[in-house]
Amino acid sequence: MKKLIFLVAMLLSFVTVNAQPGSDIQMADALRTSGMIYVVVITIVIIFTGLAIYLFSIDRRLKKIEKEN
Repeated sequence: MKKLIFLVAMLLSFVTVNAQPGSDIQMADALRTSGMIYVVVITIVIIFTGLAIYLFSIDRRLKKIEKEN
């Protein structure tokens, strides 16, 4: 449980990333104006959540195997 809380804390600490001042990112502006940025963010969150669940399940299986040996 400590590992999960640590992982969530680390992911949330990197949420606020600032771009360089004065840079125009046309694709991001277009996605924001059309509302599609939320689809991109949700897709990334789903992928990372799936990877985290997969890695935690592998970790539990390995711990179980190590205890048997």
